[in-house]
Amino acid sequence: MPTLALTNFNILVGFLGGWISLFGLVSFLCKETFYLSEALISLLAGVAFSPHAANLIRPLEYAGTQANVEAVTLAFSRLVLGVQLVLAGVQLPSKYLRVQWRPMTLLVGLVMTCMWLSTSLLVWAMVPSFPFLYALAVGSCVTPTDPVLSNVIVKGRFADHNIPKDLQDLIISESGANDGLGYPFLFLALYLIKHVGAHGEQGSAAGAGTAIGLWFGETWGYTIILSVIYGAATGLLAKVLLKWAEDRKYVDRESFLVFAISLALFIVGTCGMIGSDDVLACFIAGNAFTWDDWFRLETEDDSFQPTIDMLLNVTIFMWYGAVIPWHEFVHNNVIPIYRLIPLGILVLMLRRLPFVFAIHRWIPQIEQAKQAIFVGFFGPIGVSAVFYLYVTLEFIDGLAEGPNPAADLDQFKETVRVVVWFLAVCSIVVHGLSIPLGKLGYYAPRTLTRNLSIMSGDEGDPNQRAVRVRGRVVFPLSRAGNRAARKQRTGDAESQAQTQSDDEYIRMGPRLRGSVIPEPPKAADQFGNKPVDQNQGPLASMPELPNRSIRFLDDTTPPDKQGD
Repeated sequence: MPTLALTNFNILVGFLGGWISLFGLVSFLCKETFYLSEALISLLAGVAFSPHAANLIRPLEYAGTQANVEAVTLAFSRLVLGVQLVLAGVQLPSKYLRVQWRPMTLLVGLVMTCMWLSTSLLVWAMVPSFPFLYALAVGSCVTPTDPVLSNVIVKGRFADHNIPKDLQDLIISESGANDGLGYPFLFLALYLIKHVGAHGEQGSAAGAGTAIGLWFGETWGYTIILSVIYGAATGLLAKVLLKWAEDRKYVDRESFLVFAISLALFIVGTCGMIGSDDVLACFIAGNAFTWDDWFRLETEDDSFQPTIDMLLNVTIFMWYGAVIPWHEFVHNNVIPIYRLIPLGILVLMLRRLPFVFAIHRWIPQIEQAKQAIFVGFFGPIGVSAVFYLYVTLEFIDGLAEGPNPAADLDQFKETVRVVVWFLAVCSIVVHGLSIPLGKLGYYAPRTLTRNLSIMSGDEGDPNQRAVRVRGRVVFPLSRAGNRAARKQRTGDAESQAQTQSDDEYIRMGPRLRGSVIPEPPKAADQFGNKPVDQNQGPLASMPELPNRSIRFLDDTTPPDKQGD
């Protein structure tokens, strides 16, 4: 006898497929007409079907424990970032990182450092009784700009119409590079917390020296430099192998298109095994893979990679909507909601915008002040922030299990989880709605003014609508309008003298580029009656146009025989 199998797998897969299908039916309308990001829409869908609402997506039940939920979220974020950053590197023009090293150095060096310090200061000021070293760790999580949310302003109709191509490339390159370069900012704070202490209780020159030594050796040497070398070598080797196979017709089109995706999976897995920076390695590998522009040009018109990109984005933001600790935003022991909301506003306003605006004169791609404001505002916080959040939580758990753990580690852990998740939600919502709201604010006053003018009668009479013909203002449907225009142009006396000619001008029919198109003369009917005004009015003096015929190139009929 048939029975219902309402297992978690069936419910999850069925809901995921149904949502992607329903979103696909209106995806063009949402993204290209209303400029809504798929990240925001998927996040709201995840919230609607999360345990806090419809309870159709139950992450805790799938994973078993909260620790397993955090591990799954971290692994999922790594996967999405790896694929996204390989594709971001592939999109860049040939040798982009070498050609544009000056603006990239300003953005990922100076600007990123200022973003880290400003965000840390805001967190330190808004969270009560919070040590500054803890605030540095929290600020480092939200310092990188997110490549997933940056797609809102570098892809689609809005980007094609409003963002220059060289500026799009700069935004893609910055968001890819600074994701991997978030490690030095994070682990400088974490090593100091471990070896010096948040309150200096373990403070000594030896402890600070140990922390700085680990920061240079492990973070910069093993994590950053090794990942750059590994990513560049892997990307170049993959390009050579794929070119060799393509020249000999060993690879089919499907495997050729999926090669960049498989390269991302390989780097994420192997870098994860050796403990290096897989995020930065994926971006470097993608740029090295298309160093000579060969693969980018071969796949430029293909839609397979954007399809995979869309599937990953929709899925991960639905998952985020289900695992975000919404209740902790209001009920927590570290920061009240009346401080949390101003913190989100201040971070979005002061984290990036002032510093990009200050140095935009030294970045050739940012030519105008409004472009600097735009680039400074769009520094979204998303998947990369969640990734660094769970890296920080893993480090805190390691400190708690070690000897002499600090008494306020629980406060540190709760603060970083609440603040980072809240800032990520603020960024997803604000940056996801800023373009449609900006378009609405631009067009709404004009539309409202025009409608009010029509309702008040200013444009309600179609007879008062003027056109300009040969420099003259003409009212095609109104003789009174023509008289008024003539009066305004030449005075009352001449206006009276030209009234009759204006009336005849109106009766002469429509004009096409200044030439009169008269109605054909009416012939006498079968009783011999001629039209009343056939020989009267302004058309009487017009010459009769000769009959002309159209002769085609292959027509051999003599000219005198044409028309017979």
